[in-house]
Amino acid sequence: MSRQPTVKRTLVFFLVPDFTMLPFAAAVETLRIANRMLGYTAYNWRLCSADGERVCSSAGIAVEVNSSVADERKNLGGESRPNMVLVCSGIDVEQYGNKTVNAWLRETYNRGIAVGSLCTGAHVLAQAGLLNGKRCAIHWENLPGFSEAFPQAEVYADLYEVDGNIYTCAGGTASLDMMLNLIGQDFGENLVNRICEQQLTDRVRNPHDRQRLPLRARLGVQNTKVLSIIELMENNLSEPLSLVEIADDADLSRRQIERLFRQEMGRSPARYYLEIRLDRARHLLVQSSMPVVEVAVACGFVSASHFSKCYREVYNRSPQQERAERKLTIASSRTSVAA
Repeated sequence: MSRQPTVKRTLVFFLVPDFTMLPFAAAVETLRIANRMLGYTAYNWRLCSADGERVCSSAGIAVEVNSSVADERKNLGGESRPNMVLVCSGIDVEQYGNKTVNAWLRETYNRGIAVGSLCTGAHVLAQAGLLNGKRCAIHWENLPGFSEAFPQAEVYADLYEVDGNIYTCAGGTASLDMMLNLIGQDFGENLVNRICEQQLTDRVRNPHDRQRLPLRARLGVQNTKVLSIIELMENNLSEPLSLVEIADDADLSRRQIERLFRQEMGRSPARYYLEIRLDRARHLLVQSSMPVVEVAVACGFVSASHFSKCYREVYNRSPQQERAERKLTIASSRTSVAA
């Protein structure tokens, strides 16, 4: 008597308000195509929200769910027990906090069930205390604020990270890569290749591939010396290097560096360095509750007053105004969704 195919995994996608559709859809569609290629339902999934009500994505598309957190807590001990829970979130995840959700995620993990996240969901896992001492990935835009808020988590700008029973990915199409990794563990490379053909994906990316475009493509700069100097700057934002130190590292004179930056970047190296530090500061202001003085220190400014002066010169508003305007935008967005 031949054995009937059995379900390999049951997944629960927990939707946080304003979750990002792309990583969520990429993950679900990858599982759907796997089932189609196999000819049977190897992967089941259901959608969950805190209260069991539909959840609106950041694209304004409302998604109906199958269960609430209360339902899923009951499922932990029954036939509907999942193999994995994935938190799906997106913009403004820093504003989200739910103690009941945190307790459920901890209980889920403690019962030996894999827990993970898509896009910015690592923030929710960290709030639940599940990422202390764990490797994790989060979208590059949220990485500065996350690393400041959760210093005990080992966060990387990777596509995805798997650390024991914790799965995190940076969002976008990286959720596709993480799901393909999971399917590959279950069924091997042949099925993964067939899924890639269906998705018009030419390869499965390495988990440690970079999230952002290489500097050469991102900045449109070809000069290797300039690119190496910019990379050095980006790796030293909290304690900025002097131009002398940069020149020594690049094996160039200060005059040569000044000339190269004027030609390639249209500004002095000092000005460019200042702009990328202020860009990081802006991310911290809108993504964290860090006091302005701490943001200033984290971005290499000697005082809050100097930081505010530089910030206003570049963005035409103070750091305090930036944060206040962001809060107003979030409040207005939530009011319009509720209406």
